[in-house]
Amino acid sequence: MSTFFEAIKNRRSHYAISKEQVVSDEKIQEIINEAVLHTPSSFNSQSTRVVVLLNDKHDKVWDITAAELKKIVPAENFASTEEKLNSFKAGYGTVLFFEDQEVVEGLQKAFELYADNFPVWANQTNAMHQLVIWTALEEVGFGASLQHYNPLIDEAVAAEWDIPSTWKLIAQMPFGKPTAQPGEKEFKPLEDRVRFYK
Repeated sequence: MSTFFEAIKNRRSHYAISKEQVVSDEKIQEIINEAVLHTPSSFNSQSTRVVVLLNDKHDKVWDITAAELKKIVPAENFASTEEKLNSFKAGYGTVLFFEDQEVVEGLQKAFELYADNFPVWANQTNAMHQLVIWTALEEVGFGASLQHYNPLIDEAVAAEWDIPSTWKLIAQMPFGKPTAQPGEKEFKPLEDRVRFYK
């Protein structure tokens, strides 16, 4: 199997991660830059936006998430929520994925026939960025998972990091050095999922 598929197979959800540095911050930036430059998008829209948070900025996003969740989760149930958030905070960094709605809306106006499709295609583009970055981080030794605390944290995140109002938060990806192996992955039968005709 090619190294490409080995990388895809190795990409798993890691929830036990640490702050131990695996590669330099410059290497992380290089991975993100390459992913954003070369991941495809519909109509070459390049609508995905990425914010990388390291060090105390990484800790801050999970403090924000905890503060927002405390407003809606009953106090007697918060311990398990806090434990989960602390497992993300225990990592080295977080990647925030956004879609620039100004780009999406511009395409909707320019190509009215496809207007309803552009938000869908934007989400597909964002998902491709998530997969590329996740796999690339895994390949250099990080473990990651994908989280969705939006729209709960959107306003506080935007205020903290001066995020443009047109950027819509899609997902959060905490990453760090894995401290445990992910669980076994179960696969549904391929014959139920793939049809091959020749």
